[in-house]
Amino acid sequence: MITTILISAAIIWTYATLWFFISLWKKRNDVADIAWGIGYIVLAAYLFFTHPTSSHALLVYGLVTIWGLRLAVHIGLRMQNKPEDFRYKQWREEWGNSFLLRSYLQVYLLQGGILLLIATPLFIVSQSTERDWTWLTYIGISLWVLGFFFQAVSDFQLLRFKNKPENKGKIIQTGLWKYSRHPNYFGEICMWWGVFLIVLPLKFGYLAIISPLTITLLLIFVSGIPMLEKKYEGDPEFEAYKKRTNVLIPWFPKNKL
Repeated sequence: MITTILISAAIIWTYATLWFFISLWKKRNDVADIAWGIGYIVLAAYLFFTHPTSSHALLVYGLVTIWGLRLAVHIGLRMQNKPEDFRYKQWREEWGNSFLLRSYLQVYLLQGGILLLIATPLFIVSQSTERDWTWLTYIGISLWVLGFFFQAVSDFQLLRFKNKPENKGKIIQTGLWKYSRHPNYFGEICMWWGVFLIVLPLKFGYLAIISPLTITLLLIFVSGIPMLEKKYEGDPEFEAYKKRTNVLIPWFPKNKL
């Protein structure tokens, strides 16, 4: 497995460097968000063509490919005719003269490193010859489907909301967003925990917990929820929405809209 991980690291380093140059050409660093999902597809393709494929491997590669492709297409559509994402724009301004180096290291190479960490289940299934599915496999698939529903539907609802001029500056509070302030992140977390359950019965499958733990911690405490909530901090509409709506796990609002 060590050789597989080293080759994968070289592939992702090359991939990240390519997207860094694309960002220079496009003059926007948020293309890294498109690269994120596609990177897993590249890794799954490498493992598929170079390693024996069990039914578990085909399942995990397939689920990750569906997730990564949908996410990349969604982000690409979201970026059309829009300025650079506020988070990347803020870093561009803060980093000043060191922008190029810090962009390469802190956006693209760091993202590549995190990608390899979250891709731990892919490495585990690439080494497995196990054919029989267990009850954990089916629970994992069900959890992944639930997560995919939440992420895909909430992303579509948000994109449609933001594309209406009359909603400019407003906070979406309908659809799945009525029950969670971040239903797309809830979906993302569910999907990776689902993949973990699929891989868990395999040899060294317990190591795959690195994947959902990493994505959960990142979204809840680092680059997901905190950055977005800070953007709307102090906005009266958001503060009212915040008081009645769960931050992550969907539930009925505390008061009627």
